[in-house]
Amino acid sequence: MSARTNRPHEIVERALELSRADGCVVIADEHSTANLRWAGNALTTNGVTRGRTLTVVATVDGGRGTASGVVSRSAVTRDELEPLVRAAEAAARDAGPAEDAQPLVTGVPEAPDFADPPAETSSAVFADFAPALGEAFARARGGGRELYGFANHEMVSTYLGTSTGLRLRCDLPTGTLELNAKSPDRTRSAWAGRTTRDFKDVDPEALDAELAVRLSWAERRVDLPAGRYETLLPPTAVADLLVYQLWSASGRDAAEGRTVFSRPGGGTRVGERLSELPLTLRSDPAEPGLETAPFVIAHSSGGDQSVFDNGLPVHATEWIRAGELAHLTTTRHSAALTGLPVTPAGDNLVMDGGTDRSLDEMVAGTGRGLLLTCLWYIREVDPATLLLTGLTRDGVYLVENGEVTGEVNNFRFNESPVSLLGRATEAGRTERTLPREWGDWFTRAAVPALRIPDFHMSSVSRGV
Repeated sequence: MSARTNRPHEIVERALELSRADGCVVIADEHSTANLRWAGNALTTNGVTRGRTLTVVATVDGGRGTASGVVSRSAVTRDELEPLVRAAEAAARDAGPAEDAQPLVTGVPEAPDFADPPAETSSAVFADFAPALGEAFARARGGGRELYGFANHEMVSTYLGTSTGLRLRCDLPTGTLELNAKSPDRTRSAWAGRTTRDFKDVDPEALDAELAVRLSWAERRVDLPAGRYETLLPPTAVADLLVYQLWSASGRDAAEGRTVFSRPGGGTRVGERLSELPLTLRSDPAEPGLETAPFVIAHSSGGDQSVFDNGLPVHATEWIRAGELAHLTTTRHSAALTGLPVTPAGDNLVMDGGTDRSLDEMVAGTGRGLLLTCLWYIREVDPATLLLTGLTRDGVYLVENGEVTGEVNNFRFNESPVSLLGRATEAGRTERTLPREWGDWFTRAAVPALRIPDFHMSSVSRGV
């Protein structure tokens, strides 16, 4: 393509011009990434990538309703643009009427920067971080620790245009850091993760110091059986559980009696109290440091996401308000079916627990219990109760009389996040955190640690 027609907004405009369908949505996602990886206290690899994905949604009206067809491709050339549009139109003609069909969104003001070049990242994002990481390597080496991990920064510029006149643009930077410290004999391991927009607020030396403390806790080993234990869930573990809860908060599924948010006898549990603590769980595209797209970007339909809703404004939403269930996720279609308000799922989560207690203070207030590091391999067991199972990882610590006294074995757990909210007896201060299990899909979270008096460790996990 020429330099001019290779611009993302020009690609969107040209695809819309080529469309012969009754309606058309075009989404151009411009990706750039920069990364660092390290092992054994030394950098191993680094790299920078660029790419584009183009998605075309064609809608075709018919006597029985409106059908939709969606085709996405990467690295589309000028000669491939028209075949992509025709493929989407053919997919729409071959499909039956779309259950979620709605008029394409109108009336959203054009983004003033729609014609601007995409934002990009580069290795320069690590200009301050990399030297500090080198200092952390030296400190770890001197302390007999080995550091492993990676840092990744991605910038995605999304251009969305529709046949109804929408021209929207969003730039989203996403940075993640995962750091793992191991003893030289590899018998002890500790993990920490962080989320960031630009790596200016991440201190690898401070993280190494935190991990050094955890490795020292693990010098004493205590074996415990399965059972129910008072447990302190750190923010990363709480975030992993709440992310899955959000993904399971379909208003339609609840109204149809298929989820934990279904009311016995019919309807949903909206308005019910889920926790005696004054917990508020919300999503807000304008949350400082956790900003997300202020409009719907849907590359496919399914669950509570609809390609017909592309461009629909996303507003701040409280999912749980002062302990009560306030909203469930809906599209315009599922909202009409259920009578619930239109509430697109957010791409960030913030929970406020009403206190400012640190995790260290919560540990100090524990007579006997467990302190977790993180959860992984989380899978659903029962959607009716949102029962999840998974494993603990990289450090489960025994707390006695307000102090950590050693490391215990790993466990498999069986718990429902909804049940946990109902049984939680204390929440700490809200902290930005990286969900470890879901960090490849969901990175923007700020939640408190939670104290659970009877967390269910269903079995001992060996060799994790």
